[in-house]
Amino acid sequence: MLRLENLEKQYQTGDLALKSINIEIPRGQVMALIGPSGAGKSTLIRCVNRLVEPTSGKVYLGDLELTHLGSSQLRRARRRMGMIFQEYALVERLSVMENVLSGRLGYVGFWRSFLRKFPQSDIDEAFNLLERVGLDHMANKRADELSGGQRQRVGICRALIQNPDLLLVDEPTASLDPKTSRQIMRLICELCDERQLAAIINIHDVLLAQMFARRVVGLQLGKIVYDGPPEDLTSEVLTDIYGEEDWEATIEPVKDEDEVIPDIEPDSNVSTLKPVS
Repeated sequence: MLRLENLEKQYQTGDLALKSINIEIPRGQVMALIGPSGAGKSTLIRCVNRLVEPTSGKVYLGDLELTHLGSSQLRRARRRMGMIFQEYALVERLSVMENVLSGRLGYVGFWRSFLRKFPQSDIDEAFNLLERVGLDHMANKRADELSGGQRQRVGICRALIQNPDLLLVDEPTASLDPKTSRQIMRLICELCDERQLAAIINIHDVLLAQMFARRVVGLQLGKIVYDGPPEDLTSEVLTDIYGEEDWEATIEPVKDEDEVIPDIEPDSNVSTLKPVS
């Protein structure tokens, strides 16, 4: 599904952020990307959808090479890549429903999006997604009324309503408490499995990567120093990635017993999309 061939990124300062990155991610696989700050994790994700332009190398999404697409072709290709952000990137004065529907902007014309006139099929799918993540009762809430976990679920819905082939997820749990972090990671992985989406999750929490990802790639100074299953993240491997430290507690197996529970109880049954002032 996604293939990176000799991908490199060098900034004007001369710093080489990515060095000869070769990765292939099949459909349905969730890959966790770990490494210290400055290792190149966010740069790698942004090179895939060309929010950052690679210096050299190739990126393939299926049979489509992304690295040399023109602007209009790239806009169409980005429909196939859903992005989930660390800071949610919601429009706070808009409702939950309107934020989710913003994921369809690449498919509707300018005036329809400007006037918020989305097809009924898009509205129905938005409700289905919100129900799947436990937020259907909050469709008319403003985004600035939500908790961090709720905002991240809205961001997940916004990415999925694009009907993507690939999810690019940048630090989805960085601003969340431990329990909510597990719920969000579990939700992302379940949805990828249900929809057979390939996913790259840039994450600092090694335990979460071990618990939920099928594959872990470790970056150090822009180079891949580990690519394998989470159970093989030994103390020696983590030292290669992060440097000397007592890693025994970090790699200790953690039993996952949490359930995905909505952050608050439903206060109403929402069946229509209402304007938010």
